[in-house]
Amino acid sequence: MISLFRSAPELMVQYAHYHRDRRNIVTHLVGIPLIVLSIGMLLSLVSFDMGGNIISLAAVLWVLSTAWYLTRGNLLLGLATSAVNGALIALAHTPEAATGWGLGALWDAAWFPGLAVFVIGWIIQFVGHIFEGRKPAFVDDVVGLLVGPMFVVGEVLMMAGMLRSMHGLIESQAGATR
Repeated sequence: MISLFRSAPELMVQYAHYHRDRRNIVTHLVGIPLIVLSIGMLLSLVSFDMGGNIISLAAVLWVLSTAWYLTRGNLLLGLATSAVNGALIALAHTPEAATGWGLGALWDAAWFPGLAVFVIGWIIQFVGHIFEGRKPAFVDDVVGLLVGPMFVVGEVLMMAGMLRSMHGLIESQAGATR
């Protein structure tokens, strides 16, 4: 089965195989939201008129990814991931994001703040994979780029005592975190 159509538990187990070191997971809790924010910042620069409403490409991506998360078979995880991504995309549309938080001439270039946040997010990600001693999941399956935000939200939910059956499945198939 193509991994794009797999269930949330299957995707989370597959992704977890690449993320068992706690330090790597912590870097993902920072790096992945920065990457989602940065993609929103960059795609918010592209918009079009739909019947008098200005819609950004970032908003379109959020709607499409929300549809995907909600159809993975775990409503709590799908809703939570969509809500977190939605908040990051909304933040990406703020005037501060568009102007680089007033940090100077280079930051005032419309694309530069998004690019800078993107690079910082990926640096944090790759540091985590140095701790892990394993390549990122998306290298073997590009769907890992969609699973990353879901994994981060899932980790937070599991830390809060939710998604117990999924947590047990991950630990039984991918092993405990170390």
